[in-house]
Amino acid sequence: MVKFVFVTLLACFSLFAANQDNNQTLSIDTKIESILGSKTYNANKDFINIIFEPKSAYYNDNRLDIVKVVQTLKDNGLLNLFFNKPQTITMNFSTDGSPIFFVKLLEDTLRSIGYYRYITKESHMNPSEFVWSIELTSEYAIDPTIFRKELNKRGCDIVDISTQNPASWSYQIDMKNAHLNVLKLTSTDIINLERSIYEKWLDVSAIKKIVISSNYGNSWYPYISFYDRSLRILKVNKTDSKTTRLSVDIPADTVYIKISDLYTLKNIKNGLNIEAIGSR
Repeated sequence: MVKFVFVTLLACFSLFAANQDNNQTLSIDTKIESILGSKTYNANKDFINIIFEPKSAYYNDNRLDIVKVVQTLKDNGLLNLFFNKPQTITMNFSTDGSPIFFVKLLEDTLRSIGYYRYITKESHMNPSEFVWSIELTSEYAIDPTIFRKELNKRGCDIVDISTQNPASWSYQIDMKNAHLNVLKLTSTDIINLERSIYEKWLDVSAIKKIVISSNYGNSWYPYISFYDRSLRILKVNKTDSKTTRLSVDIPADTVYIKISDLYTLKNIKNGLNIEAIGSR
């Protein structure tokens, strides 16, 4: 009787494992076909089966690693991300996280991989997700591997990728551990913020106060914004007078601050010095 039960359990386990492998095969094949298109997929099906063997290697905790799938297709000449001439590319990004934080994260990430010029095509909130769509002109589509690497620096990851054609891509992003990829100050830090064409962001979640000194040659009119962890604005300090030194108390719940100028960043062309004081 014991032997019969053991054999039955073993058979059930084997059947479960076989069904799981079959489901994974169906899932990865369906995703590959959706990316390549049915014509290309069917013409290269035997080759695809070879390069994706074993298919289990493309899963992490039973979740398909879509970036690894796309990279394998690209490495084996089945997916070309480059165009013969510049084209208008549509990129759709979705998440179930904070919309404001999401857009800021993506703007920083896109800038870090060389995409500076794009326009917002559409943005909308569904019951389960926020979608931000942009258009840009480029000779190549975003490389998912490079994109993931930069997202990972911000605590985010790519959950899924889909495409309608080579110039239209959709990315689903997991941002439950998201954070800005900016310098986090401690109570002993004294730093110099060099000239930039962008506002300066800092993580001040660990300190109580900062003292900002404007370098010689500047004409700084302070504009400082305070944000919580989800980038909801908590407070704004602005001064309509030239300032050389400013002491700033960090409001409770503040995680990030943005330091700018009331009129133009050219007013702080020689940079700012920041001294962090006190822990919290």
